[in-house]
Amino acid sequence: MILDMLKKENVQILDHVDDWKEAITVSLRSLEEQGYVTPDYAKGIKYPLADFEITPDVAIVDPQLVESLPIKQVAYTGMDALTHAIEAYVSTLNSPFTDPLAIKAIEMVLDYLPQSYKCDMDAREQMHYAQCLAGQAFSNALLGIVHSMAHKTGAAFVDQGGHIIHGAANAMYLPKVIAFNAKDPTAKKRYGVIADYMHLGGANDDEKVALLIKYLRGMNDELNIPHGINKYGADGMPAETGFVPEDIFLARVDEIADNAIADACTGSNPRIPNHDEMVALLKACYYDTEVDF
Repeated sequence: MILDMLKKENVQILDHVDDWKEAITVSLRSLEEQGYVTPDYAKGIKYPLADFEITPDVAIVDPQLVESLPIKQVAYTGMDALTHAIEAYVSTLNSPFTDPLAIKAIEMVLDYLPQSYKCDMDAREQMHYAQCLAGQAFSNALLGIVHSMAHKTGAAFVDQGGHIIHGAANAMYLPKVIAFNAKDPTAKKRYGVIADYMHLGGANDDEKVALLIKYLRGMNDELNIPHGINKYGADGMPAETGFVPEDIFLARVDEIADNAIADACTGSNPRIPNHDEMVALLKACYYDTEVDF
């Protein structure tokens, strides 16, 4: 039903507008008015919707659509794309078909995101393509618990006056999850391969994982993204004191952990956390502490 409705809407839009930016706006407004897109923060949970029936037949990858994107969103969407590619590469559903897409996306993000953030439009065009490649990778290999945690923390504290924006959540959580997943030998080896493609050095996989984590934290610094929830401001920027109070976080962390474990992305993570491990991961993401378990 949704697929048919989307196709119908697209035909109507193409008949009446000449600009793709306007087309997207009209399409989203129409879907929201019909109840297909309904923001609801009552439960404080984001549910990912995924089905091959709602996979588009054609994607318009036009870099002009993102030329005016605010730099904060350039940073967040860029780190989201990097997370897509890294999680797809270490996913238990990775394959020879998804690996090249993921690796190429990682290389392109590293090459072009910093300059795209500085409003280099040639770099922003390449980032647009990199994000598409990363999307193709994770659409087939799926994701992992970085996304599970981002989905379930994003709207969990709206009553405190803010929202943990998805890309920023991914950027903060990714180094912690890499440290956690690297306890799995297969995942550690694949993180090492990523580090090799990034030319980070390291004499063994342990060193390569450590260098990968260090590099990603450095990217967060360069893109003005905080390292922990306790430093995440209501405006999505680093703050001396974040908008999520410690007592509120601790009161909700058990429920958030259960919701994250139940998230659709958890099943393809290379290491499935139990409740206590997920709580510990979330606390590490709040306080920006080392993950050694």
